[in-house]
Order: sequence, then C-alpha cells, then structure tokens
Amino acid sequence: MESVLLLFICFVPILGLSNGTATEQDFTWHLKKVPQIVSERTFSLDSPKFEAKTKLELNSVCGIECQRKLPVPSLSDLKDLLSYETVFENGTRTLTEVNVLGLGLDPAGNTTTTPRSSRKKRQIYGTDSRFSIYDKRFMTNFPFNTAVKISTGCSGILISPRHVLTAAHCLHNGKDYVKGSKRLRVGLMKTKSRGDDGMPSFQWTRVKSTHIPKGWFKGVSGDIALDYDYAVLELKRPHKRKYMELGISPTIKMMPGSMIHFSGFDNDRSGQLVYRFCSISDESNDLFYQYCDAEPGSTGSGVYLRLKEPNKKKWKRKIIAVYSGHQWVDVNGEQQDYNVAVRITPLKYAQICFWIHGNDENCTQG
Repeated sequence: MESVLLLFICFVPILGLSNGTATEQDFTWHLKKVPQIVSERTFSLDSPKFEAKTKLELNSVCGIECQRKLPVPSLSDLKDLLSYETVFENGTRTLTEVNVLGLGLDPAGNTTTTPRSSRKKRQIYGTDSRFSIYDKRFMTNFPFNTAVKISTGCSGILISPRHVLTAAHCLHNGKDYVKGSKRLRVGLMKTKSRGDDGMPSFQWTRVKSTHIPKGWFKGVSGDIALDYDYAVLELKRPHKRKYMELGISPTIKMMPGSMIHFSGFDNDRSGQLVYRFCSISDESNDLFYQYCDAEPGSTGSGVYLRLKEPNKKKWKRKIIAVYSGHQWVDVNGEQQDYNVAVRITPLKYAQICFWIHGNDENCTQG
C-alpha cells in the first residue's frame, strides 16, 4: 500500500494543471543563456574561529514586502555579493573576487511577483502532510537517494559526483563559521540499512572545501540576506550515485500546479528520510514562500520539480531552489513567519556551476 501511495504522491502532482487553464506543453525546461562568473583575484584570509552556534531560525531578515522595495543591484553590487569565501579542511580560508559577464537587463532572472498571501504561524500548517520514506526501494533510489545529511544538523542534495548543495546558515551565521563546520562531514544513505526498521544508515564522507557567497555575510548586505542563503560543499572523495542536475527556477505560473518537492532529515523524525510536496503561495525575484510542512533538520534540502525536456516527451527533475527553512521576518513592524526557499536564478546557477566545474565553459545554458 505504501508503494502505491508513494508512486501516487511522486507522479500525480507533476501532471496537475496550473489554475485549470494550462496544458502540459507549457511545462518545459526552457534553456536560458546565463551570465558568466569569472574569478579575478583570490586572497588568503585569516582562519575562521569556528565559534558560532548553529541557528536554524533566523530573525529580522528582509521579508517579501522588504524584498519588493529593494533596488535592482548594480553590476558593482553583484560583483561584491557574488564574490565568495572558500574554507578548506585544514582550516585555511580564501576570498575570491569575481566579475560578472554577459548580464542581461534583468539580473534577477526575469521573475515576477504575485500578491502576498496571509500566513499561519507554524512550521506544520494544519494536517501534517509529510511522508516518512521507509521502503528501501524508494529510499535508496533516485530522487530520494540524492538527499544527504550534513553533520551540523542540516540536509543537502547531491549536485555532482563531488558536490553537495545546502543552506549557507548551516555553516555560517553571517559573522563566523559554526562550531561543527570545522570538521564538516556529509552522510550519504547506504544502500543497505541496518535491520528492517526502515531507518537509513549513513556513510560519512569528509568535506574538502566549502564555498559561501559574500552576499550572505553581515556587513556586505547590511544584514543577513536570505537571497544568498546557499553554499556548496566539495567532498574529499567522489561518490558513485546518481545526482540531481541544477535548473533555473521558473516562475510559479510555469510549474505544474505551482508544486515543489523536497526530502530531508527533519529533527522531529530522527533518523528518517522525510518527503513532502506543496504548492508555492508567493514568490519574489529570489525567494519562494510556501506552506511545505517542515521542521529543523530539513534546512538545506534541494527543492526540485519535474518539467518536460525541450523537444522531447521525457520529463526530468531538476533542483530549482534550496530550502532555507522557517524564518521570522519583519512585516510592517511585526514579526511573521514563513517557510522560505532560495530560488536558483541565472546568476546563482552560473555561480554554483562555476564552483562545480572551476570554469564557465560548462555553464553557458541552464
């Protein structure tokens, strides 16, 4: 029965129609030419202190009304925000300054906004709609096996044979790196779990280096900027699993049923892989606001959807956002809560792709 249910929840949402008017031909991965991120200079920095405490709920960050009032960043701003720090396993740290080439008129990626919905004040909205994955046939197969556990208490997703995408605040609080990130490890689900309790066991791999955009750091963006709450970890040893490709985030109206999916390791379901899907309720140029039921621990999960490949009948999953988690933001002077995901815009696609490949040759289209 569980297998039937899982097949149902995994495949039925992608066939849904947006507002009852769209057809399946609308739901295609439209290839876009992306800007180029090129490194200009790299500096050595002092080693981090690694003294920050991991904090999975962020206060007083720029909410959706605040986002809409922000000016479009200039090329100079983008060069500063997209420069990045790299921390290596021996504790050394560098800063790489970048240039942005081939930028179009809309650096945010031609996204639109929609009216803000009213919000409920919980991470679980009404009936808990999460599904714990117990069946090993699903747990150890694509797309569920792309989910990984981060040793600081977060989740992540495999994006290459050596790289993991997660949230920046799982590693850094805006001022310093968190304590657990000094000896960072990534847990990949083993194909054979212990016993028959459905609990995944992990093969832990050391992290060789981490990349975090400078836009995440306080003092660069004024305060913590959720727009830049993403990071890439390079594993010390490559894995041999199927990973999920990056995609450029479409707008809500270009998604079947406005539906997104993600899996992670929620703290309140210790040791379990938890899958969920939900409709996005709002968007800004860089963020999705949604009602996906989630608890701390799932932070950093890769948010994905399935669209048709151009000129093919085949549907393909791609990562289009990083789940940033449950955040408290100031809205008209009052604290309100959101479940937020950071969209992969053309600029972020270019940067993450550059981190994976070390050059921009494989990052011309997304």
